[in-house]
Amino acid sequence: MPRLARTPRSIAKSEGPAFGSSVVTTALAGAATAQQTTLRIQTHYNLDQMSGQLAQEFFDRIETMSNGEITIEPFFSFSVVKSVETFDAAATGILDCDMTGGAYQTGKNPAFQFVGDIMGGYDTPYQQLSWLYYGGGLEAAQEL
Repeated sequence: MPRLARTPRSIAKSEGPAFGSSVVTTALAGAATAQQTTLRIQTHYNLDQMSGQLAQEFFDRIETMSNGEITIEPFFSFSVVKSVETFDAAATGILDCDMTGGAYQTGKNPAFQFVGDIMGGYDTPYQQLSWLYYGGGLEAAQEL
């Protein structure tokens, strides 16, 4: 009769409690070695405003959904650099992320206003979305 392959259950049965504790130890060691990432994000919002509070809620959700593996260090109201400098600060490593609007980059390219801010020529957000998804705007934005 051919010998059956050993299953985790049969191994645990034959190896006894020592096997079980080594599995738990290995699992805990794996959890302890999970990589921790801290992202420094600047936003132009003020924490006292609804938009700033929603940004903080977003940061908190990232930490929760990542089981604490991603931590956000938020900077509100241009506390590291001016809002118009946030993109460059993220690009050069002063910050990790830019959470401002594309309209702050109109000095680099005036077209950023149309993809980053509904006040750039739209009466409603739906007009902006229509242009982005049905009028070729998304393709144009990818080239910026």
